[in-house]
Amino acid sequence: MRRNFLAGSLALAGVAALGGKVQARETPAEKLVRIRMTTGLGDIVLDLDAGRAPLTTANFLRYVDSKKLDASVFYRAMKSPNDRGLVQGGDSRRALAPVAHEPTSQTGLSHTDGTISLVRGAAAGSGKGDFFICVGDMTFLDAGPDGTDDKLGFAAFGKVVEGMDVVRAILNAPVSATEGVGAMQGQMLAPKVPIVKTRRV
Repeated sequence: MRRNFLAGSLALAGVAALGGKVQARETPAEKLVRIRMTTGLGDIVLDLDAGRAPLTTANFLRYVDSKKLDASVFYRAMKSPNDRGLVQGGDSRRALAPVAHEPTSQTGLSHTDGTISLVRGAAAGSGKGDFFICVGDMTFLDAGPDGTDDKLGFAAFGKVVEGMDVVRAILNAPVSATEGVGAMQGQMLAPKVPIVKTRRV
């Protein structure tokens, strides 16, 4: 599954490892920013972790506060046979300047069930506004020696606190057999699932 994830538009180049993971710690409630994402299949409520991933959270809130996620879509559902996968959304046509990469080895976060993380390309610091939500634990997306091919992983920055049933419904929504390039073929939602609006709660 790691190869399928990295082989598409999220393909990563080989670079040096960043070292070990930071020990997980509890984030104070005042450092969590709650948002509600209203989709065509229901609401998803997330707590964004401004305490441990301040840069990535602030970046995502730029899209929320400027309403650039309104009328965007979930466009990809990558499924695996063991009930894991991810759903990916956003609108690259509305992208702002990229944000510096915050690896999980720095933040102490991990790509466990319900984690929201920032899509990026081959280069660290190329993430903009597109995001994905994990269904099931996908810790191979973390930074470190057991992580993605370039060892930098992806920048996790929050967690679903309500609406994982909606996330799973998106994951199991119909996909096109022909849309998508390379390993992403067969992963493009058809029809796409609308993101009606996203707001701070």
